[in-house]
Amino acid sequence: MGKKSRRRQTAATADVHALYPDDGHGNWDPLQNDEDRYGNYDNNRDQRYVKNVSPRSEGQKQLMDAINRHNLVMALGPAGTGKTYLAIAKAVEAFEKGQVGRIVLTRPAVEAGESLGYLPGEMEDKIAPYLRPLFDSLTDRMGGRNLKTMMKNGEIEIAPVGFMRGRTLNNAFVVIDEAQNCTYTQIKMLLTRMGWHSTMVVTGDPDQSDLLPGMSGLADISQKLEALDNIGVVRLKDEDVVRHPLVAEMLGVV
Repeated sequence: MGKKSRRRQTAATADVHALYPDDGHGNWDPLQNDEDRYGNYDNNRDQRYVKNVSPRSEGQKQLMDAINRHNLVMALGPAGTGKTYLAIAKAVEAFEKGQVGRIVLTRPAVEAGESLGYLPGEMEDKIAPYLRPLFDSLTDRMGGRNLKTMMKNGEIEIAPVGFMRGRTLNNAFVVIDEAQNCTYTQIKMLLTRMGWHSTMVVTGDPDQSDLLPGMSGLADISQKLEALDNIGVVRLKDEDVVRHPLVAEMLGVV
């Protein structure tokens, strides 16, 4: 019985490492670059990155303008509208201009309908796949080598929502991603982390929560904050989707 259990665990671990390659020492590396189109795989290769980001729809323009005008912005909309990417792009822009001293990115570690509890490693290794979309956006914006350096220096911090309680985030650009998977209490806690000289952008799609029905607090708290003049609430629509055109068509019928 013990041998069979160990064999199953070994097979599961192999499958995980196939999905999330490690750094050669048994640790999953969230900054590891993917295989290029020629089949070469270089873990230290620094990808070309996007220096200038411009809106590709009217809704995206409204979002970028809102971030320029307000210290707190709620960006709501369907998948593919660029909510996370634009928020991170503005965070990098603010840091490069010296407007903030650090970037803090957070998202809830909520499983999308499947259990990932078998992932190997310590707690940081288990939550790393949940944070991968943030690493991808940052790498695209500044390059993997710069990202590693800034994370090592503490200029960029990426953490799950559970690590935010009790903190005050001064002189920072804070992005709260996938907020539809936060409860009302969690979002309220995150919003009250905001300190002096900081900007906070909350992104999410109220229609795509992985929580049980009625548990997500994003729609309720956004509706209440929309009444405040000093807070920007931008609602992106299907026409703002910048992925494959089929994505916008599917969202209209499913």
